[in-house]
Amino acid sequence: MDAAPVHAGRHRRERNRTMRIAVAGGTGTLGHHIVEVARERGHEIVSLTRSSGVDLIAGHGLAARLAGVDAVIDAANITTLSATASTEFFTAVTRNLLAAEREAGVGRHVVVSIVGIDRAPESYYAGKLAQEREVAAGGVPYTIVRATQFHEFAGQMASQTSFAGVVLAPTGTFQPIAARSVAEKLVDVAEGEPVGGTVEIAGPQPESVSDAVRAVVRAGGKRGPVIPVALPMPMLKALRNGAVLPDAGTELRGPTFAEWLAAQ
Repeated sequence: MDAAPVHAGRHRRERNRTMRIAVAGGTGTLGHHIVEVARERGHEIVSLTRSSGVDLIAGHGLAARLAGVDAVIDAANITTLSATASTEFFTAVTRNLLAAEREAGVGRHVVVSIVGIDRAPESYYAGKLAQEREVAAGGVPYTIVRATQFHEFAGQMASQTSFAGVVLAPTGTFQPIAARSVAEKLVDVAEGEPVGGTVEIAGPQPESVSDAVRAVVRAGGKRGPVIPVALPMPMLKALRNGAVLPDAGTELRGPTFAEWLAAQ
């Protein structure tokens, strides 16, 4: 299957009016791309951040920020391998967002999730599944966008598994996608009608995780050993057993990992 153009779907916004879009997690790996894409398309952005007076976990400040908002895109995130911590975070944030959206009359809720997590419902993924359930039952028209791991994932792995100049590269296969491409899809969805379900998006081709980690390390100028290792964490087991690879028919968007890395 050919990858769809990176800017696919923009014809839809030409029929849409300028929107007021609130973004949760707008300063993160994905979130800053969402803000950038939405602004490029002429939309007004409402940031749901602590600096704007919002506490997503406690729910403070949301009501005022969501007044007049057309759509919320939720890219808020937590870095954890604990199923309990992940579930508590995503449940609290999602319930607070949806309650404030219902009160403010927000017309659509868009949230990013992960391809295949129902096949690997452990660790961090457990929280994302809980989030999906909250969204489906939350009473606000919604679309869940499941994406594969970002191209940036390889660099994150390299940073987390580097010891004394040696990098332990997780083994397995993934089909990574650029965070910018996911952001474009999320804004596409926010501009369209809610589907009341899930859509999926992936990068253009499968890649070896360890090869991708090695490529990132070498691109950064480091020449130390990069050793493929079957690390035991549940999320990495899912990469080895193919649980988080996309199904046939999933929408594919470039660039490839090699193209993305060359542009960094």
